Amino acid sequence: MLKGSIVAIVTPFKNGNVDETSLRNLVDWHITNGTHGIVPVGTTGESPTLDHNEHKSVVEIVIDQTNGRVPIVAGAGSNSTSEAINLLKHAESAGADAALVVTPYYNKPTQEGLYAHFKAINDASNGIPIIIYNIPPRSVVDMTIEVMAKLSNLDNIAGVKDATSDLSRVKKQKDLCGDDFLQFSGEDITAYEFMENGGNGCISVTANVLPKLCSKFQNFCLQGNFGEAKKIHDKIKPVHNALFIETSPAPVKYVLSKMGLIEEDIRLPLVNIQQNTRDILDKIIIDLDIS
Repeated sequence: MLKGSIVAIVTPFKNGNVDETSLRNLVDWHITNGTHGIVPVGTTGESPTLDHNEHKSVVEIVIDQTNGRVPIVAGAGSNSTSEAINLLKHAESAGADAALVVTPYYNKPTQEGLYAHFKAINDASNGIPIIIYNIPPRSVVDMTIEVMAKLSNLDNIAGVKDATSDLSRVKKQKDLCGDDFLQFSGEDITAYEFMENGGNGCISVTANVLPKLCSKFQNFCLQGNFGEAKKIHDKIKPVHNALFIETSPAPVKYVLSKMGLIEEDIRLPLVNIQQNTRDILDKIIIDLDIS
């Protein structure tokens, strides 16, 4: 079962191209440091600016390098249903353990449209579990709990990455969707309360730079040791906040570049972070001894 600290891994670039060597090294580094699972080509992986060949290549590289050591949840979302199905089928054929499918952005579908979109993707699956990614701040639409519950009855809809900031949903979704419906926090800053309310883990941005602490935090949560988990959460809270001073993943890539793990390259329309943000992150790097 998917659980714990699942990193929404960055896509490293070098000279404008996907940096395969750094990506493979990141995968090994995460597994060595206890990361429980990996999401390639999610939002943090800059999926909107990867072409389809790059998208599929990144998924294949991560699956190959992981070699079954941890589960892979491949990003497969789109605001086009047919495009999402194409990415889902590729993830499935490449050997991903699950697929992360975002609610369609820009189109602003109704709740009926959201249901029809995910049902079509469910029906196209040959068995790969589908995690719904509900993120109203980026997609503009918010799937209701009632629609989520209806989708949870379908064979291949396995859970949700919830980035709504509404912590009351964890229990409500559990009540309507059942205990087997997986719930992952999509926001590091609320991960403690999310887990305390019954979540299964976090698909994390912060785990990109603090994999060991994020894994340890999740292990404590999963064991029900929320006292120790809270200590870690409070310690790394400044990182959660600082990584979103500017649009992610620009701050994450800066920190990883300072750690010598990747180049800072990011694709337009995102740009490298401003100097004042660098100063804040530099202080956090020193204070937490991130290296």
